[in-house]
Amino acid sequence: MVLKKSKLQLFWFGNTEEFKINLYYFILNNKLLHGFIILFLTGTLFAQKDSDVNANGAKNPILPGWFADPTIKKFGDIYYIYATTDNEMLASGAPTVWYSKDFQNWYNYTMEIPSFSAQLITNFWAPDIVEGKDGKYYLYFGNCEMGCNIYGYVSDTPVGPWTKLSENDVPVISNGYPREGFPSLDAQFFTDTDGKIYGYWGTWVHYNGGYAVGELNTKTMKEMVNSTNIPLAQTPRPFEAAYMMKKGNKYILMYSGASCHDETYNVRYSYSDSPYGPFTPGKNNPILSTNDDQTVHGPGHHSILKEKDDCYIVYHKHDYPMTRGGLARQVCIDKMIFENDSTIKTVVPTMKGIDDFVRSDVPENIAFKAKTIASSYHLKSTQYDYEYKSSYATDDNNATMWKAADNTLPQDLIVDLGSVKPIKRVMTQFEFASYYYQYKLEYSVNGKKWFLYADKSKNQTSGSPMIDDNNVKARYLKLTVLGTEKMGLYAAVWNIKVYSSLFEIPLQLQNKKSTKTSAPLSTRKLLVDIDANQIFENDSLVSIPNRGTIGGVFTKSGEVSLENTDGIKAFNFTKGALTLDKAVPKTLAWNGSFTVATWVRNPTISKEGEILASWCDRREFSLANSYNALAYNSGNYGAVAHLDGHFDMRYSKLPEANKWHYIVLTFDGVVEKIYVDGVLDNSQNMLLSSAIDKAKIIIGASDIGENYSGFMASFQMYDYAIHSADIIKLMNETKPKGLL
Repeated sequence: MVLKKSKLQLFWFGNTEEFKINLYYFILNNKLLHGFIILFLTGTLFAQKDSDVNANGAKNPILPGWFADPTIKKFGDIYYIYATTDNEMLASGAPTVWYSKDFQNWYNYTMEIPSFSAQLITNFWAPDIVEGKDGKYYLYFGNCEMGCNIYGYVSDTPVGPWTKLSENDVPVISNGYPREGFPSLDAQFFTDTDGKIYGYWGTWVHYNGGYAVGELNTKTMKEMVNSTNIPLAQTPRPFEAAYMMKKGNKYILMYSGASCHDETYNVRYSYSDSPYGPFTPGKNNPILSTNDDQTVHGPGHHSILKEKDDCYIVYHKHDYPMTRGGLARQVCIDKMIFENDSTIKTVVPTMKGIDDFVRSDVPENIAFKAKTIASSYHLKSTQYDYEYKSSYATDDNNATMWKAADNTLPQDLIVDLGSVKPIKRVMTQFEFASYYYQYKLEYSVNGKKWFLYADKSKNQTSGSPMIDDNNVKARYLKLTVLGTEKMGLYAAVWNIKVYSSLFEIPLQLQNKKSTKTSAPLSTRKLLVDIDANQIFENDSLVSIPNRGTIGGVFTKSGEVSLENTDGIKAFNFTKGALTLDKAVPKTLAWNGSFTVATWVRNPTISKEGEILASWCDRREFSLANSYNALAYNSGNYGAVAHLDGHFDMRYSKLPEANKWHYIVLTFDGVVEKIYVDGVLDNSQNMLLSSAIDKAKIIIGASDIGENYSGFMASFQMYDYAIHSADIIKLMNETKPKGLL
């Protein structure tokens, strides 16, 4: 079945642009009606409190996007930030670099890095870069696709193109070095005053006996010598991300402690008279931690920028509110002060960031604080009172963004500059810097008649910001997002900036055009539908027609029978499954929205297995992919299986055993929700990275077994997220006959 749009959707989206503009300004000019109309449109007044995290012009985070493990460098008059591209499963995004001349306006570039001979690179973790004595630049990063090693590349410029240091993919630091079983990740290099270069590395070191240190061969720049482990006691409560710096004659070994997945993550340090130690734990540890209101949540994995006599700590923190498992991180900067050569003061993390220390030649952004209106906007989570308001697109704050209500397209954002002004450049920072967005920009003097400013409707080039130049005069700008490179990406903008004059863009780098076509749009239909009540007693269960729109036939394997239990006809799964012979639809790929709904009775609830349905192939699993499955157990999986306990979602209240329950899982591309008997049980913020190319839709088990052992009366699957009110309706419509 296809659920109809709500009256609100029909009212708002069914009207013309002119009506929306007129309504918008009518509301703005009638303050008494403003609250009433908002109440009428939404059904409630949002109680969001504007805190520092939402302040106009806040300077933290410094980058508009999801990035972690930052290494900051200054080569010549340009600042560079090399980082892990985040908010994909296990931070498996593209290898990009950010650069800026004024430390205020940052530009993103996807670097050309040759893949391994036997494996594409999807893990570009915790990169570091060293300028060699030969004037070349040496890039190092961690990768776990061939054994959790550190690999090296060389280039004549800080941004590439890059050449392998080893054509045979021999790592610079291999897994199990300098001792067996040691995980060689998170390497950072330190150039001492005598020209020697030392490396420090290790992750999960509280399990692995402490960090490692060694000297980089400066002749080849591709192997370590004289390497050893640093005893665990010298760096108390460690986790990962060692970073060495020097203050006077003291060697300051900084590192991240506790867990990167939650608010406990922090930065600590020890000091020594030698690069090899022994190290003494410093005072004031941890020097950087989650702040009281948790707007700076889980700060860590840092590097240090020295600017004249000042030190600044550049680190990542979790998004606010936090995405499950710490998947979505952002880069921040705050001042770090030494009491003396071996003592660091506690860093006060802020949303305001630091004072400008470089003069900017970029002119005034005339869209700053401009009034906006959008086709829709998203309420992030049931756990947080937080909105992705349209005004966040003009607040010049990288912690906030406008995001549409769902991932249907097109969606539009209108910016009112207040009066007619010259417009020569528009810079748009979409949510994901390394994936392309297809869009158009239009301008208008009166908000009624629109003219084309820039046509990127067939764009296949990523970048942040997207830069569009023209020479017009207008009061209104309208951005319409038409398509995205990846399935499930939203129309979402960190900032849109508008300028009345042109200015120099440093480096003038241009990303390569993607060869991938834009993602398909959701069909908003019922894909899969089977109902035991529709099967006659004498029908064979060897093959069951799918009544959903994708068609196909479910084939039985193992032990599945049709039974009449308590007057209710149901499939009885013991050690069997039903597998659809159709490919998983492309609309369920990557971050695609979905709803899975089923009536079940589970006689015995175990801690493992009990998979009700799955649609992702774990035999083709890689670190860049998540696993999607609906479960009914009391263990880590609980309600939804993705990877492990850091990302899975349990039931808040486990559905009672041996009773019929209506279990529904929805995902709208931002929030994942589990409902039991029509009531929201739990939710979490997620971005999935689902690989479906070789997957099958399986009911009653996962692709590797993990069988469900119980009864199922019906099963439905949609390629969009059904709203809570419609879930009640669907529950009543699909209620098994015979169930009181």
